[in-house]
Amino acid sequence: MQEENAYILGTDKEELFRLGLQHQIWASEAQTGWAKAGFTAGQTLLDLGCGPGFATRELAFIAGKSGKVIGVDLSKNYIEFLNQVSESHGLRIEGFHSDFNDMDLPAESLDGVYCRWAMAWIPNPKEILQKVAGNLKRGGKVVLHEYYDWSTHQTEPLMPHLSQAIGACLRSFKEQSGDIDVGRELPRILAEVGLEVTSIRPMAKMAKPNDITWQWPRSFYEIYFPKLVEMGFLTTDVVEKAMQDLVKLEQTPGASLCCPLLIEVIAEKK
Repeated sequence: MQEENAYILGTDKEELFRLGLQHQIWASEAQTGWAKAGFTAGQTLLDLGCGPGFATRELAFIAGKSGKVIGVDLSKNYIEFLNQVSESHGLRIEGFHSDFNDMDLPAESLDGVYCRWAMAWIPNPKEILQKVAGNLKRGGKVVLHEYYDWSTHQTEPLMPHLSQAIGACLRSFKEQSGDIDVGRELPRILAEVGLEVTSIRPMAKMAKPNDITWQWPRSFYEIYFPKLVEMGFLTTDVVEKAMQDLVKLEQTPGASLCCPLLIEVIAEKK
């Protein structure tokens, strides 16, 4: 059943599959960030904007039997799914259905925080990160993965209708209450809320048609392009031609697709 106002791409089974695919593609980057931050057994970790919990589950294995992971998300459907995953795997996960503004955690109770693609969709990332800073213990780390420049999302060769549809995606994001490229602001914001930035790295992915990475943007197009028709950014005809362009691109020798540029920022509470 589809939830209203829970997430820009919805929370149905089609989107659940897309998020699982997305995590498969970005899991190694997440694991690199967690290792850099020193996430380990016995810690209390927060997965902020956990969705259905693909990353939460991995973090719970890291925290082990002596630690725990708290998952917070706006989607009730996803928190219910996460709690089922936790129970079936015997993991120490506490899932909470909550808006970030209403999130109520004890001061200095967290050893670490992970957040991926959540700051971009809220109007007050600094306020939320200020709250997170208060929840962190001294020496606790936050690992953030967000878009740095979504406009880098391009194909080679350029396909006119597909490029038009990709451009419409970015325009629609710009009309949301958050900032799709919030990643570029995070080092400054984290410093302003009293955390020390210890690491910054770009995360870029290029895909060829036969790569699993290619399926990440493809699955996004399949779900989001029709929504752009509903929102008035595209016509049905352009969407059909954009998907035809994608098929042509997949049949073009040497074709490539540049995914949007992300940034990882790790900061510590001193």
